[in-house]
Parts: sequence; C-alpha cells; structure tokens
Amino acid sequence: MAAYSVEMNSVFDQGPSAPCPTPFNLAAHVLARGDGTPGKVALSVLDVEGVEEWNFGQLRVAVLGTGTGLLRSGLKPGNRILMRLGNTVEFPIAYLGAIAVGLVPVPTSSQLTSPEVAGILKMTDPRAILLGPGIACPETDLPIIDQPTLEAMRDLPPAAFDMGDPDRLAYIIYTSGTSGKPRAVAHAHRAIWARQMMFDGWYGLQPDDRLLHAGAFNWTYTLGTGLMDPWTAGATALIPGAGIAPEYLPILLKQHQATIFAAAPGVYRKFLTPEHPLDLPHLRHGLSAGEKLSDTIRQQWQRATGTSIYEAYGMSECSTFISGSPDHPATPPSLGRPQKGRRVAILGPDGPVPLGEEGTISVHRSDPGLMLGYLNAPEATAGKMQGDWFLTGDQGAMDSDFQVAYLGRADDMMNAGGYRVSPLEVEAALNLHPGITQCAVTDIEVKQDARLIMAFYTGPSALPPGELESFAATRLAAYKRPRGFFHVTALPTGANGKILRRALRPIYEALHGQA
Repeated sequence: MAAYSVEMNSVFDQGPSAPCPTPFNLAAHVLARGDGTPGKVALSVLDVEGVEEWNFGQLRVAVLGTGTGLLRSGLKPGNRILMRLGNTVEFPIAYLGAIAVGLVPVPTSSQLTSPEVAGILKMTDPRAILLGPGIACPETDLPIIDQPTLEAMRDLPPAAFDMGDPDRLAYIIYTSGTSGKPRAVAHAHRAIWARQMMFDGWYGLQPDDRLLHAGAFNWTYTLGTGLMDPWTAGATALIPGAGIAPEYLPILLKQHQATIFAAAPGVYRKFLTPEHPLDLPHLRHGLSAGEKLSDTIRQQWQRATGTSIYEAYGMSECSTFISGSPDHPATPPSLGRPQKGRRVAILGPDGPVPLGEEGTISVHRSDPGLMLGYLNAPEATAGKMQGDWFLTGDQGAMDSDFQVAYLGRADDMMNAGGYRVSPLEVEAALNLHPGITQCAVTDIEVKQDARLIMAFYTGPSALPPGELESFAATRLAAYKRPRGFFHVTALPTGANGKILRRALRPIYEALHGQA
C-alpha cells in the first residue's frame, strides 16, 4: 500500500526503488538476460520482402564489435558522438555499442534539417558523427563514420564493457523545451535500471513476449519501449521495416504472432474503424504513449480486438512513470497510477495539493530514471525543480486510489503525432520569412482524435501556402511543420501583450474554409 500524509495530500510514495548496482553499464544490463538464450530471436525486422532476424548472440557480437571499432577510430570513453542514422537496425546497434565502451551517443531524428543539426553540434560538441545515407548534416570538420564503415565494425573482436558509476553520463536526447529552444537532456546509465518499473507497472512484459512497436528505429519511444526493454527482459522485439504503412500493421501483428503492440495514438487511429474486427489471436494487449489516448480509440480497439490498451505518461526527462497495466488497469479517463517504486506528487505553489485538486504532475528527484539535467543549462534545470520535486509542466489531479487524471499542459507545448513540439521553436523559424511580421502556432483538433499544427501570421499580404511550406521545409523537421497557414490582420494577445495561443482555435474555425 502506498504511504501518504495524514492530510491526504496528492503524494504517492512507496519508498525508494531498489538501488542500481555498481559498477554498472547500460548496454551490459540490456544484453545480460539474452546471454542465457543466445539462439533466441532478439529482433525481427518485418518487411514486405521478408524478415531480417537477429538472435541475442548475434546482437551481442555486433554491439561489442561496434564498440571496438568506435574506439579504434580514435574515440575515447566520455567522448560524445552524434547519431545521424536512418530507420535501420544499425541505429540501436551503434547506440548500444557506443554506450558499451563508455562513449556518449546523441541520437537524433533523421527528419531534422541541416540548420537544426548545426545547433545540436554547437550545443553537444561531439567528437564524431555517425552518418547514414541521405540524412541531412551540415558541413563540418568532424570525423564522419558512414554506415558501411559501421556495419563492417560488427565483425571486429568484442570490446569489454566499460563498467563504472551508474550516475555517470550515458546518452543525450533532445526535447522541444518551453523556451522555444530544443533542450539536450542528459541521462545517466541508471536510467535503464529505472525502466524495470514499467515491466509490471505498464507492459506486463514477460520473456516469452513478442512486442511489436510501430515506430522507427531512430525514435526514442521505439528505442526504449520497442527495443531496450524487450531485450532487457529477454523478450523478442518486432519492428516494421522502413516504409510499412500503418494500415498494414494488423497483418504483421497476426502473421508474426505479436503478443503486445505499442504505438502512439495516431497510429491506432489510422487503421481502426468503428465496426471492423481484427483477427489477432496471439495479442494480449496494446500500449500507448506519446500523447493523450482518447476514449474513442480505446473503445474501438476493445471492440476490434477484444483486448485493452494500457496508457502511460512520461517525458524525455524521465520516460514513463504513470500508467495503467494488466494487473492494475486505469479507470478512464485517468492515466493510471504511479508505477511501483516511483514517488509522484501533484504540486501547487506551496507543495502537494489535497487529493482531487489540480496541480502540476511532479516526480521526485530520487527517481533513478530522472535526467542528470539539461546539458550546459543549469539554470533551466534548476527552474524545473520545486524543492525535491521535478515539475513536468503538465497539470493533473490524483484521486483517493492514487490514479492521476491528465488535465492539460501548463504551457503551450504542442503534440504532433507523439512528438512534443514547442510553438516558440516553430514560430522562430517562420518569423524569418520576409513576408511575415509575426507568427503564432498551435495544435488544433481538426477532426476527432486528429491534431495538426496550424500557423497564423500577420504581414503585408497573404502568402502562397506552397511558398510557406517550402520555407518551413528548409528549417524544420517534418513533424514540426504546420499543416495550414492563415493570414490574419492581428494575433490574439492578452493585457501584457503575450500571444494567446489558445484563442487561435476560433480563428481557425472562421478561416480554415478559406485556406
């Protein structure tokens, strides 16, 4: 039973989770369970032309061979390497290979443009770039390790794991921050240890599971939920090959006997229809994260498959820590409960609020999955803390069963297909256009369960949408680009002159027929 204050405040605390062992290495932890079953399939890449399979023994050889190759290239433990790789198996192999030998990978989306990558290079100061064919990357004097070179490293003698303090830096990922500037989130090796709390608290994950994740190899949601976690548990990961349409996923789920399916809500939406049953005899349940799951999708999935979808809430800074699970299903519309071993609170300005009241969803700084901090941004890191609590910026309320309802964002962060996107970042890019005086963007529900980013701008005259789309394409990743552009005489502002992005919806309703 959770411990809580006699005042019945919104705090879930079962005491600290089991401490991470030391010395420790993230990659060694991920691969350890598979050592006992080296011939078992660890990964199946599902393509229309066939299946590419990797067993645990092959995976370990490839990871540690890659580690050897990276060190032989002149890199040293502690060096950062920028990952600009496509949707291929080389992505997780290089990621684990780097971490295995003490290097610090910086995985990035292949959708980023060269200007966006240039900013990442400046912030992270890597010592090399892993570059796949056709992936955008600015001109640089840094050593480039191309994909054929990486693939050849797999056959090198295995490196030894670089064991050490579980609190040392392991990897850096990017999140779109409320400042409008993407933040580099620094994570420790212990972050993978914390993910075990999801196995029972969200997945219901067992070694004999076959988990199919709908995302690409180079998405952090796929990297964690779709690959690292199944491998840690000794289960099999199933990943669709590049170019597989969402509508084809039910065929893959049945054909490859998937027992768990994981995707962002938008993927479910693309192949679910109200009265269309899906024949998935091996499937136990679905998983959802990345954005709020609607009751419509949840109910359609239940009718179509006879199974449930379990939702999870988290963020780049702490992965998921609130969820429903097969053993503890959430009561809609709540997200679920904090996972066993977590310390979660709903905070107001003076600390935890009473049960049932709204506040900011927060996780305790002792959580082993919490980031080390934002890279080179101590003030931004400190600004997210309230005493011993990390403030997510999202609003919620906790009931007497410690289930947490999501009540929206405290800021104006947008959600585009599971990616959190700062409106300030998109606006800053569009405001560079000479024909735009001022721009504001927000995500709008254009139809049930479908949200798209829309841009509203002032300027001397309306601009051709194609011109604005081309302008955005050179400066923003595809998932950050607006899907509509609307010329207005003025943007809605408050008394202090700040843009009221939530007031853009009525403008869209009035103007979208003219776009």
